[in-house]
Amino acid sequence: MNNDPKKEQPQGELVVKTIAMPADTNRYGDMFGGWLASQMDLGGAVLAHKYGHIRMTTVAIDRMVFIRPVYVGDVVSCFAHVVKRGRTSIGIGIEVWVERLADESILKVTEGVFTYVAIDKNGRPTPIQWEK
Repeated sequence: MNNDPKKEQPQGELVVKTIAMPADTNRYGDMFGGWLASQMDLGGAVLAHKYGHIRMTTVAIDRMVFIRPVYVGDVVSCFAHVVKRGRTSIGIGIEVWVERLADESILKVTEGVFTYVAIDKNGRPTPIQWEK
């Protein structure tokens, strides 16, 4: 991780953008980690489907790091990129960045790697037809 947040830039393409709302906070007013993981999973699924062109399901969160809290009112943006292509699976690196309402700073708050598997109509893994 880059130690200077002003020089770091999001990796990948924007797949989800939302606003952190009070209904998804813990008792201290910070966003629940589960809410953030859900946003990441949605964003990763968008990119997985874009590349796989088939039904995909989340099978693993290989790594997830909470760097900074997310506050009510933050504009939350998830950026995703492919980190691994398998026969039936795809690994998606996901970064979450926020724009803070209070000072308009833009900071990375979370990153992780999610794995999705292509499945057929019976729910069984099926090969992904990768475009050349």
